[in-house]
Amino acid sequence: MSLDLSLYLVTDPALCAERGLEATVMAAVRGGVSVVQLRDKHASDEEMIAQAIRLKELLDEYEVPLIINDRIEVALASGADGLHIGQSDGDPIEARRRLGDDVLIGLSVQTLEQLKAVDVERIDYLGLGPVYATATKPDHAAPLGTEGLTQLVRSSPLPTVAIGGISLTNAGDVMSSGTDGLAVVSALCCAEDPAAAAQQFLAQYPF
Repeated sequence: MSLDLSLYLVTDPALCAERGLEATVMAAVRGGVSVVQLRDKHASDEEMIAQAIRLKELLDEYEVPLIINDRIEVALASGADGLHIGQSDGDPIEARRRLGDDVLIGLSVQTLEQLKAVDVERIDYLGLGPVYATATKPDHAAPLGTEGLTQLVRSSPLPTVAIGGISLTNAGDVMSSGTDGLAVVSALCCAEDPAAAAQQFLAQYPF
């Protein structure tokens, strides 16, 4: 499955609770979301596997890849299209060995030092951020700002997606960095109409 990072949805079950995660995801996909990352820090592996299998079935109809956050066992058991790991959440060498060459692997990067250490043979794309402070991940690193983001984008040997506090009002500044995509959480999960919000992102900030 090809990788289009332009509008990358990262799920938050709490923010999706009123509408439901599945309904939120599919509405956003109908609006043009190009990648979905299933992230849930509190669900058990069994709960997450069941959710991932259901989402994978639905997303395949739209040819939108499903990425699992951090949990390699969930990615393996659900047949997901990819795995996204943080700097302390897994070993890219081990992840590639277990997942094989056809599964996408993304890695979070916050600094130039981390960027220089990236194994380009095993990683497919980089998540850069947080660009701005965000309540959806309270333990995040210091915000990069657009200047820090631009420095990382220009130095990156791999496609990049920016994440952290991105909204319709600041997405233009983020895009000026040259990043390949925008990763959003609350801007879609909390939207009254996720499909319309996704369409607005893509209309206002086309890649």
